Amino acid sequence: MNDSHSHDPPPTKNGTGEMMMHLHKKMMMHMTFYWGNEAEVLFSGWPGKRAGMYALALIFVFTLGVIAEWLTHSWLIKEGTTNVAGRIIKTILHAIRVSLGYLLMLSLMSFNAGIFLAAVAGQALGFLLFGSKVFDKTEFPPYETPSESC
Repeated sequence: MNDSHSHDPPPTKNGTGEMMMHLHKKMMMHMTFYWGNEAEVLFSGWPGKRAGMYALALIFVFTLGVIAEWLTHSWLIKEGTTNVAGRIIKTILHAIRVSLGYLLMLSLMSFNAGIFLAAVAGQALGFLLFGSKVFDKTEFPPYETPSESC
């Protein structure tokens, strides 16, 4: 029989008390935001305790956010595509976008503040580049206050 805890050390002289404490520490996860580079994002043990791997996780989450926004605001279906083909492509792109959104959500469930900021910054930059049309040549209409009714 395969025991999932076969890699755990055997109980100590004090009996099950220390073993329960060991298992509790091993299974504990954050339920509030915290700062620090010791996080688990998406995969068990990743990025671990190394600062370089944490930086890679931040870049990965940031990039997920940018790509998700790009897919949200892009027209990737070329002119002349048949109706059926266009809708199939649109459905596949939607599935990819939703998958990226779920990966972002699961990343945020680490409750690591750095991961949160990377996700928000990635989606903000993605929106700036692809959704806000900041690089469009068209002028942004001026803000007008609604006229008061009498």
